[in-house]
Amino acid sequence: MLDNLQVKQFMSGKSIAFTKEMNLQTAVDKLLNSNLIGGPVVNEQGHVVGWLSEQDCMAKLIEASYYSDHSALVEDVMSSAPLSIHSTLSIVDLAQKMIKEKPKMYPVLDEDNVYVGLITRKMVLKAIKSQL
Repeated sequence: MLDNLQVKQFMSGKSIAFTKEMNLQTAVDKLLNSNLIGGPVVNEQGHVVGWLSEQDCMAKLIEASYYSDHSALVEDVMSSAPLSIHSTLSIVDLAQKMIKEKPKMYPVLDEDNVYVGLITRKMVLKAIKSQL
């Protein structure tokens, strides 16, 4: 039964996204208001081109405060090789991937590789538990 469950059934919608051109302080505010640990950086077509995490932001904000430089952009600190998954991936396959890999959340893409949502370990755990 678990094999029939797909990511798109349990993911959240596009609860957060950033652009490369976004001011880092604006992005940090957005991140803090979301209660998430990170989020995808998307281009105008909705494709994921990076990932911005709390950890990425911390180092740059400390540096900015030291040098009184508040002009950093998201593209200055984002990871530019983000992992992502497709909405049709099975929950079991994603759970196995999450067991082996570091990310706690993934951007979810549709069949055109456009960002459609996020899924976290907690969401995957809830999906599996709902079938027990």
